[in-house]
Formats: sequence, structure tokens, C-alpha cells
Amino acid sequence: MDPIPKSGLYYPNKIARIALLALEDVMGKNGMSAILNLANLQHLIDNYPPDNLEKQFDFADFSSIFGALEEMYGPRGGRGLALRAGRATFDNALKHFGALAGVGDMAFKVLPLSAKMRIGLNAMAKIFSTTSDQLSTVEEKDDHYIYTIHRCPVCWGRHTDKPACFIATGLLIEGLKWVSGGNEFRVTQVTAKSCGDERCDFLIPKEPIPGA
Repeated sequence: MDPIPKSGLYYPNKIARIALLALEDVMGKNGMSAILNLANLQHLIDNYPPDNLEKQFDFADFSSIFGALEEMYGPRGGRGLALRAGRATFDNALKHFGALAGVGDMAFKVLPLSAKMRIGLNAMAKIFSTTSDQLSTVEEKDDHYIYTIHRCPVCWGRHTDKPACFIATGLLIEGLKWVSGGNEFRVTQVTAKSCGDERCDFLIPKEPIPGA
């Protein structure tokens, strides 16, 4: 695939490392090496970013990985792998970030579901907005939330027919499952920068999926 020009916008090394390890976990080491080769990121093979919060991992490199994933496995296969990687990214590490500290405490567990969702979504947005150049916001409507990524590292510099920021979708699904105490929520991406929209919007109903 063609290289994506550098964006000058960055993730901290730690978040990029977490995502790459999660992707390797669902694909295997050989599969991950093949993706990095296709994404023109051979220098990352067996050489993931260090475990620190220095903002050094360019959005273009992050986006290239998920473009390569879709190119290698097709839209459907790439979607499944990216969703799993997103869920693993949250489960393996993001729930330990400071903004989500206390979510496991008893005082949080007894809150109504609506309060848990509101606090959890805003905490997830805060993690990315304060540690990286990914600006995220949350808007509450009557029966749903809109989680917005204003500068999206998942689709930066790419063009897709449909919204395809699936690692972000997976991360939101797993994050909501954790903060809500085990409920599954339907997260639907409705706009994407890669489709020509101004931002990437994710629609999240306030009610969980029945029986999930």
C-alpha cells in the first residue's frame, strides 16, 4: 500500500504499544509482521514503541497499520480483527489509566447505569484528549450518546467507502462493558474522516443489548 504522509500528530508510545501488542495477540507474531511489512513499517517488527507517555507515534503510522489490515484480510476480516484488538486494548491496559481509577470501587458499582455510562465515556475521552493529539468529546442526547473523535489516528490519511475505525469501536464496546458491570452496548460508527466527514462519530444507545 502507498505510504501515508506523516501527520505531525501523535499518540503516546504507551498507547501505541498497547494497541500493537493487542493486535499481535489476536493475529499472532507472523501475522503482525506481515501487516507491518505491508504498512511500510518494517522498523516496528520486534521493535514496538517503548512503554512511556512520550508523544512520538505518528497518527499516519497508526492509520497505515489498519489500512494494511483491511487490505490483507478484506473489509470483513479486517473488521473482526480490529474489533477484537480494540477490546483487548482496553481490557489489557486502558482500564488502568488514571481517568478510570475508582471505576472498580464499591461507590461506583452502586451508581445507576446511566451515571456509569456518562462517567465512563467521559473518562475514556479524557484519557485520549490529555495523553495524545486525539481530541475526543462526548455529547449526551435523550436516548443515546455521541462519542466523537475529532482528530482520528485510526483513519488518518485514508479513504474508505464506509466508516471503518473498528479498533475504536471495539475499545468503546469493551470499555462500556467494564464500567457498566458486564452489559454489552451496540456501538455504531456513523461518520468518518476517511469518508469525507468532518469527524468520526460513534452512536451509543443508553440501553444495553437485551440478553447480551
